[in-house]
Amino acid sequence: MKDFLFYLQLGWDHIISLDALDHQLFILALIAAYSFKDFKRLLILVTAFTIGHCITLALSSFDIIRVKSDWIEFLIPCTIVITALDNILIKGKHPYQYYFALFFGLIHGMGFANTARMMLAKEQSITIPLLGFNIGLELGQITMILIILTIFTVLTKLTKLNAREWLLITSSAAGAVALQMALERMPF
Repeated sequence: MKDFLFYLQLGWDHIISLDALDHQLFILALIAAYSFKDFKRLLILVTAFTIGHCITLALSSFDIIRVKSDWIEFLIPCTIVITALDNILIKGKHPYQYYFALFFGLIHGMGFANTARMMLAKEQSITIPLLGFNIGLELGQITMILIILTIFTVLTKLTKLNAREWLLITSSAAGAVALQMALERMPF
């Protein structure tokens, strides 16, 4: 149980900590088109991301895949830019977003893969660490969703922003920060 709780905390920190800006921006861009009434859809959306993240971590821990970290560090903010552009140009809330979330989860998971590979190599079984980490990640994402949607609700009441304006503002901000991150991390 101690190992499970350790990895649960690690997954939670992976999304909630101040060092997790890339994940937080991704969640912001991913859910910008949604509101509390879409909560069930949001859970499915972030769970698709977590599944992709989990697949990558499992494949990495078995050393089945290995991608140079400089490319992953570049691709992670690119996923945010793509998600933000999708929101701005297509207005979000499309069924293919679940596939985007799953695929982008694979990329984000590779960002943690090297650390996971070193930590999980010491374990007899990867089941408990992967389960704990991904449950922590999912709980962190749900917490981020609740925080973002609460802020959105308060801001729309205070400023009279409509859903489309919120989508444009948050997606533009997340996309701009992510574009700067991508430019700083270009591996070539």
